[in-house]
Amino acid sequence: MESKSIFSQFLKYASLNVLGMLGLSCYILADTFFVSKGLGADGLAALNLAIPVYSLINGTGLMIGIGGAIRFSVLKGQGKEANGVFMNALYLAGGFALLYLLAGLFGSEQIALLLGADGETLSMTNTYLKVLLLFSSAFLLNNVLLAFVRNDSNPRLSMAAMIFGSLMNVLLDYIFIFPLGMGMFGAVFATGLAPLFSMTVLSLHWLKKRNGFGLKKASIQGRSSLSILFLGVPSLITELSSGIVIIVYNLILLRLEGNIGVAAYGVIANLSLVVVAIFTGIGQGMQPLISLAYGKGERTVTEKILRYGIGATVLLAAGIYLLLFLGADPVVSAFNSEGNEQLQRIAQLGLKIYFTGIPFAGINIVLCSYFASSEKPIPAQAISLMRGLLVIVPLAFLLSFCLGMKGVWLSFVASEFLVAVFGATAYWKWKERRISDR
Repeated sequence: MESKSIFSQFLKYASLNVLGMLGLSCYILADTFFVSKGLGADGLAALNLAIPVYSLINGTGLMIGIGGAIRFSVLKGQGKEANGVFMNALYLAGGFALLYLLAGLFGSEQIALLLGADGETLSMTNTYLKVLLLFSSAFLLNNVLLAFVRNDSNPRLSMAAMIFGSLMNVLLDYIFIFPLGMGMFGAVFATGLAPLFSMTVLSLHWLKKRNGFGLKKASIQGRSSLSILFLGVPSLITELSSGIVIIVYNLILLRLEGNIGVAAYGVIANLSLVVVAIFTGIGQGMQPLISLAYGKGERTVTEKILRYGIGATVLLAAGIYLLLFLGADPVVSAFNSEGNEQLQRIAQLGLKIYFTGIPFAGINIVLCSYFASSEKPIPAQAISLMRGLLVIVPLAFLLSFCLGMKGVWLSFVASEFLVAVFGATAYWKWKERRISDR
């Protein structure tokens, strides 16, 4: 594959996936905007308390979808039959959907309490969680189909499905919250319906005469299912990392600034979901190309694609931070419908400090995708675990104790930097080992 062809393929897949992920990330951002306008600071705090469960559901879908799609592409590159991987991914999605459905029916209030909801926010948090969990099967199936359609040489349709689902979510959010006055139930009902619209678009994939997967009789294969989960775990952990950080930050902020602190962090957390979606889009755009090249034994191609991914990440991160730094006041004001001065002050300072860590976060996401896509899940899992638990959680408690609110925001920057150093070291050591083995 020529360098020009590799770069054009990277641009095509990465740009389409970035656009699609931006659309997908608007699921929660639209809720944040309309809830802040319709339900005020308490509604915003309740929504932020519920986001980790959304991250868990979405992360599970990504784990199955991305893990299955990686195996699917590698088998295609090796010229082997790959439809059984798709069917086993569907079986896994069905099993997890049943667990989440039961949690929604019988445990949503207990989950809300565990996440820190109190008398002022408990009812709204419980409503959001219950409906979200009842729609879990739609989220899981949508993520599986998005990944397989993209890896089956149809990234445009995958992008179109993500954007259409997100646009419908925004439209229904407005209709349900304002004209119909459905409150928090309206916000989450719109979010739950969005993947159904996305899957309607994805169904067009089977109108093609040539597609590599479909509904065919296949037995449950333990080895195939474990391979899907093992390769997809980094995607789950990456998604869960945002949820875990939100839980930890919420607990710290409740102690430091109360519900206003949680609401202020809700603005930053939801903006972070959108920014991280850009880097996730780059990583997911790289994935089919790297997995296919890896299956063919084209190692130099996989390294070129990684370089393109890192370069795009650094450039985009610099531009995003400049925009957020210069526009901090109007950005926060858009979510501060009550004009709360305390919320405005906390969120503005947090936005300027917190987002200095996004270049490192982007590099970590791209490196994680590279390792997983080339069937090296151990370093990918290590990067994901460090980002989501092993580094940031201790730093959040330590720096908030020493520096208060500034320490909360700095913990994200410091942790992403340390993990990026680890990821770069792991890559160079692996590369040197591969060269010495030749």
